Amino acid sequence: MEEVKIAIRICVRELFGLDIAPLVSRPEPEFGDFASNVAMQVTKQVGKDPREIAEALAAGLAKVGYAAEVAGPGFLNIRLNDDALKTLLEKAADVPQQLAGKVVVAEYSDPNPFKVLHAGHLYTTVVGDVIANVMQAAGATLHRVNFGGDVGRHVGMTMYAIIRYLGGEYPEKLNEVDPLHRLDWLSARYVEGNSAFEEHNDNKDAITTYSKQVYTLHSEHDHDTPFAKIYWICREWSYDGFKDLYQQLQVQPFERFIPESEVTPAGLKIVQEALDKDILVHSDGAIVFKGEEYGLHTRVFMNSAGLPTYEAKDLGLAATKWLDYQFDKSFIITANDITEYMKVVLQVLSNFYPEAVERTTHLTHGVIKLPGGVKMSSRKGNILRAIDILDAAKEANFHATGKEDGRVVLGAVKYAFLKQRIGGDIIYDPIESVSIEGNSGPYLQYAHARACSIMKKAGDAEKTAGTDFTEFERTLALKMTEFPEVIAIVLKEYMPHHICTYLYELTQTFNRFYENERVVGDLRQSKRLALLETYQKVLETGLNLLGVQAPESM
Repeated sequence: MEEVKIAIRICVRELFGLDIAPLVSRPEPEFGDFASNVAMQVTKQVGKDPREIAEALAAGLAKVGYAAEVAGPGFLNIRLNDDALKTLLEKAADVPQQLAGKVVVAEYSDPNPFKVLHAGHLYTTVVGDVIANVMQAAGATLHRVNFGGDVGRHVGMTMYAIIRYLGGEYPEKLNEVDPLHRLDWLSARYVEGNSAFEEHNDNKDAITTYSKQVYTLHSEHDHDTPFAKIYWICREWSYDGFKDLYQQLQVQPFERFIPESEVTPAGLKIVQEALDKDILVHSDGAIVFKGEEYGLHTRVFMNSAGLPTYEAKDLGLAATKWLDYQFDKSFIITANDITEYMKVVLQVLSNFYPEAVERTTHLTHGVIKLPGGVKMSSRKGNILRAIDILDAAKEANFHATGKEDGRVVLGAVKYAFLKQRIGGDIIYDPIESVSIEGNSGPYLQYAHARACSIMKKAGDAEKTAGTDFTEFERTLALKMTEFPEVIAIVLKEYMPHHICTYLYELTQTFNRFYENERVVGDLRQSKRLALLETYQKVLETGLNLLGVQAPESM
């Protein structure tokens, strides 16, 4: 499409002396390959009837290989000649380098130590990885970062329950915990600590004391007291468990894990500066932001116990990312329930680092459920874990095929998440996800393997790109040239589902082609093998961006 835009732009400049960015779209096939309302874009500046302008542009485009017809009041319906289509086809598998020279910070996953990775973390890990993949492929210098709460009330709750479980501050007793179930053990302690917090004020006081003690051991660099040993051992268990799951998911590794303890001082500094400037104010012993005058709501940045809240720590995180990376773009993925919360944090931050706020995109997602499931809670212990999703896919795939195939399981889970637009709730159906029929990851993997099989059957046969396309060849070729446009949309909207939709449509287009056009053994074999090779490359590139393996056989 970029080549078509450039051709139109040159024609407008040569004929009317204007430099514009023409709007171009893909119409229904019967109207042409591309369509543009460029005549309406320039009619006021040119002072001519849009149809007259369109007719002049059609004549100009004809000179550079584009057949254009004028429709209605001045629409251009453009059809490529075969040479122009061949030229576009040569770049069909290319990712547009829109972010070359740009610095991007991608923050996603964000699990908290001392708690378990739940299905929401699995979702944001998969989606964040793909958005980052696309940006990196588009030329960005990418920094993948992961933020987690290693201080705060949830840590105090868990430490309270751990110490009660151990019968005191006895770090040596942690050796009795099964190494294969450490995250589950920590999750159970968190649930116990939360229950204790809700049961009695004495427990609340003890948990608050432990929370403060955790901040203290960080500020004093304490690794030697029994309390500190318990804390550091359990924090490392969490990080090890997270890394294990990321390896299972085969996502790109994070460049940096940023714990809350690291950014809390920076957050406290901003809170104090905001207090001095009357951006934050004292209220009932706490420090708050009165957001109502901005159309937001009041949030606490320092509680009455003198402890920083999530808001303060998120201020520190945002400042750290900006000061460390000076990014051109940054995105964060979280659950929908902190949409308004994040608006408040960014509003306060805008008083100190306005560029960081302008360049940051906050993406949110809904609740992840299994069919018939209800919303679950890590505090209550009825959480849908990330590993539960993977286990459900493994079981469904084994039931359907009688064998275990990690490629299929991962492809099924990732694609089931990615094919849906970011924002709403997602019901993950393991049986549907592993199906080799319909819009699924395994279906696309099979489509790629099928293309590889046909090429293998052809052996070393010649592949020569042609310019005299048949009807079905042309339809497939045109569909393949859409790929860079789809990637451009993903880069603009941060929505990976566009890739999924496109790849599924592409395989459907190929199936119609293959049903009607013989490849191996046909007189047009070399030309069709060249088309098949491009199809395989586009499919492979798309699957790789989705983090889904593109197998040569299944």
